[in-house]
Amino acid sequence: MSDIKCVVVTPEKTEIDVQATSVTVPLFDGELGILKNHSPLVGRLGYGALRIKDAAGTAKSYFVEGGFVQVAANVVSVLTDSVMAMSEINAQTAEAAMRAALEMPKDAPEQAIARQKACDRARAMKRLAGA
Repeated sequence: MSDIKCVVVTPEKTEIDVQATSVTVPLFDGELGILKNHSPLVGRLGYGALRIKDAAGTAKSYFVEGGFVQVAANVVSVLTDSVMAMSEINAQTAEAAMRAALEMPKDAPEQAIARQKACDRARAMKRLAGA
């Protein structure tokens, strides 16, 4: 039997609800690996790869776009704006995301913040597409 449960929720629905032996999440300042009986915590996610390994040793990777992670009682809850399979990330999609980000307006402070977030997202996609 698997050691921990991983649940990934977006504003629309629960995207992933699986048993796992380990989960790695992209924090805003690095990565965090989570195993059975991890200490409770709440952390802020960055843009990057969420990796979930099951009891058979099979790893699945997803791209998450910020949010929060909570670990409590062997349950890893990931709350994120968006999640997509890493197989959907390639150099072309990353480049398209960067072009779209750079075309965003930046005149008002709110626009500049949104543009910077979109650029950060595109850079993370590009980094992962090259890996």
